[in-house]
Amino acid sequence: MPAINGKSSTSRYRNALPQLKGGIFLTDAGIETDLIFNREIPIKAFAAHTLLPDEKGRAALTDYYLGFLSLAQQMNTGFILDGQTWKAHAHWADDLGEDINTIEAANRDSIAYIADLREMRAQKNQHPIVLNASLGPRGDAYAPDYQISVKEAEDYHAQQVNWLATTAVDMLTAATFTQSEEAIGAVRAAQKAEIPIAISFTVETDGLLPTGQSLADAIDQVDRETNSQAIYFMINCAHPDHFPNDLSDRNLRDRNWAKRIKGIRCNASRMSHAELDNCETLDAGNPSELAQQYQEIYARMPWLNIFGGCCGSDLRHVTEIARSILPDPGT
Repeated sequence: MPAINGKSSTSRYRNALPQLKGGIFLTDAGIETDLIFNREIPIKAFAAHTLLPDEKGRAALTDYYLGFLSLAQQMNTGFILDGQTWKAHAHWADDLGEDINTIEAANRDSIAYIADLREMRAQKNQHPIVLNASLGPRGDAYAPDYQISVKEAEDYHAQQVNWLATTAVDMLTAATFTQSEEAIGAVRAAQKAEIPIAISFTVETDGLLPTGQSLADAIDQVDRETNSQAIYFMINCAHPDHFPNDLSDRNLRDRNWAKRIKGIRCNASRMSHAELDNCETLDAGNPSELAQQYQEIYARMPWLNIFGGCCGSDLRHVTEIARSILPDPGT
């Protein structure tokens, strides 16, 4: 296996993100659940960046990502390549036993690592590979117990955003966010750092954000209070059965908030967040059934162009999803 040496390159797509011009882009899946349950690679505090300093952990990450990059090559699609930064921020320092300097270094190492992966695949993947860094929420995304203000969120996320802005990363995604106010703060921090950001909300089994706000209202609020500065919205860490009923409407073309959603990364399991948080075994669901649900969502929302997986999903699921929306590579 080729070595990933930690060298970085300058940002390639930050000022002209290719997915904004159309075309299908795949992502990876539930990296933590796949590595922990399918590959028996322990991950400290569910923080994937802790694998980077370890030779075995780094090799497992490389093997994981190469599978998805090969799929994108086979399916003739672009790919959004995530860094392992979802928990690489100050809130988790005590749980991880890391100081702030170590966490900052982890962000830089993560982006250098995926930049090297992109270079490794440069001759094989003919469509763009976009380097993305995930920002996780402050607190537990599965059991949020902390209401954060817009200003507090902006100040908090600015630290990690500013670290990442000096790397080769092309964009950020605020992933598994549960509060519109926190999303607004993250967008404002990214705007000041002049780096594009997408917002990916999660919903509970009732289709609402954990705060009780509807997805439609959350998207509208973020756009209203940031002058629509988020490049797009996504939904992640929820099964399609848990999506808002509004997204079953055949007239979604007339709803501006729905048109702002460009990507989905669903859980393989129908379990609630609370059930998943307490589950000691992997519920991988049914890859073929999940792919069929993606196909149905895509039929209602043909403007979607970013597809991947989240908790419980792996390469099998994303392969089936890609085949369901792209029956013939290159279409």
